Amino acid sequence: MNYVPSPIPFVRDQVARYEESAGARGGLMDNGAPVVILTTVGRRTGALRKTPLIRVKHESAYIVVASMGGAPHHPAWYLNLRANPEVHLQDGAAIHALRAQPVSGTERTRLWPVAVAVWPDFDVYQSASDREIPLVLLEPL
Repeated sequence: MNYVPSPIPFVRDQVARYEESAGARGGLMDNGAPVVILTTVGRRTGALRKTPLIRVKHESAYIVVASMGGAPHHPAWYLNLRANPEVHLQDGAAIHALRAQPVSGTERTRLWPVAVAVWPDFDVYQSASDREIPLVLLEPL
């Protein structure tokens, strides 16, 4: 599969810096939050897509939050992993093969505070949105 860089310059540039330096550069969002790089397969194109996301480690898994700052629609990366749940996640120099599992109900209620502990603004984004912001557990294959 071919990698297609994001059309959004700051996303494309952050992914490039992160990958070129094994996370030594580009490892923080502009807001100071720690970053991982999520690689999904595009649901329409079949191309590899890479997205910097806030790093939320939980036990042997990772949690990703499809907040998009409280936007009214889900981010493309979330729709991609719903279509193809096998993803890769780069955390520093380590690259992990993972399976994405959206969580809901009591599991979401249990894991939401784990994400908020890393980035408290997730609660702000949820309050500002009419949609329930998806929470996805990424577990080793």
